[in-house]
Amino acid sequence: MSVKYKLLRGKSAPRGQNPSHQVSVLVPRLILWFIVGTALLLPWLYDTPISLFYKFLAHSKFYRFSGFETLETVFFYSVVEGSYTKRFIRAPSRRIDVREPKSADSKFGPNNPRWPRMRRPSRRLGEMLTYVAPLLTLDFTLIKKYAGVPVEHIRRVGGYSPAVIGQDGDISASFLRPTFHNFTLASPLQLWRPLPTDAPSSRRIVLELIISFFIYDALFFFIHIAFHRLPYLASIHKPHHRHGEMNPQVTNQLSIAERLSLILLANFALNIIKSHVLTRSIFVPIFVYLLIEVHSGLDLDWGYDKVLPRGWGAGARKHAKHHREGNAGFQQFFCWWDNGLELWDGIFEKKD
Repeated sequence: MSVKYKLLRGKSAPRGQNPSHQVSVLVPRLILWFIVGTALLLPWLYDTPISLFYKFLAHSKFYRFSGFETLETVFFYSVVEGSYTKRFIRAPSRRIDVREPKSADSKFGPNNPRWPRMRRPSRRLGEMLTYVAPLLTLDFTLIKKYAGVPVEHIRRVGGYSPAVIGQDGDISASFLRPTFHNFTLASPLQLWRPLPTDAPSSRRIVLELIISFFIYDALFFFIHIAFHRLPYLASIHKPHHRHGEMNPQVTNQLSIAERLSLILLANFALNIIKSHVLTRSIFVPIFVYLLIEVHSGLDLDWGYDKVLPRGWGAGARKHAKHHREGNAGFQQFFCWWDNGLELWDGIFEKKD
């Protein structure tokens, strides 16, 4: 029986037995820890390049466009999913969730696995529109609020008078109080977003990324459980699990409500800690990459779960098992919350 059929049943070779695998993972792991370590301990090394880069972005009309983050997400999603799909097609030995042939005399087998149903990019325009439309609607109607931006600037970009007077005097810089754009003939849509003047330090960027991913993953864990265990939400989430073999295209096989929940959770995690807008711009490609990797159905040497310390990352293997069984593996990227749930369930099982 081939390795991929063992993986299908949740079995795999013990990690660390392949010396070449250890060497291949060591390189990105060292690079990651070097960047994180120097960014936290020696932030002055990055002050000049970050300052110049942010100054360039802040003067760019495209970066100041209110729909920038939506377009950034679509761009990186297209690039990353396309590359993973190509790898999925060209490396059948890496596939995790290969389905058994329907009969013994089938032309499909371990060396010629059956392909899952996958759609060509030209036939996914409707999927892209249903993803982009609600996000751009929010982009064009709500004023963007970022840390470090004065209220006067927020009001001016939103079409209000900079002075805090009249009925609109309660507009605040808090993202917890969403504010609609002041729609007028001169300014019919919220086309621009107010940006902070100063660039962040590398230490701030790294800390904000770590904390925001931790918050997002915790929130997603509890909401994901609700999507599985509450009947109405389960009916909404069920199509995400209605597929053959796990593959990169499953990533976006979501209802509009689920897509919005992912985006809103990520926004909340970033906003609640008052992250800098540049942190948000870096968060997006990392978030998209991790999201597609866990749905890729591929067991890759440089998977983020292998690069991180053992037991931290969930990875594609655990998420494929979740899609198979649906009764565990509710985490998005990390394992901490699921490990806690297993411990909790184990305590109650012993009591029973």
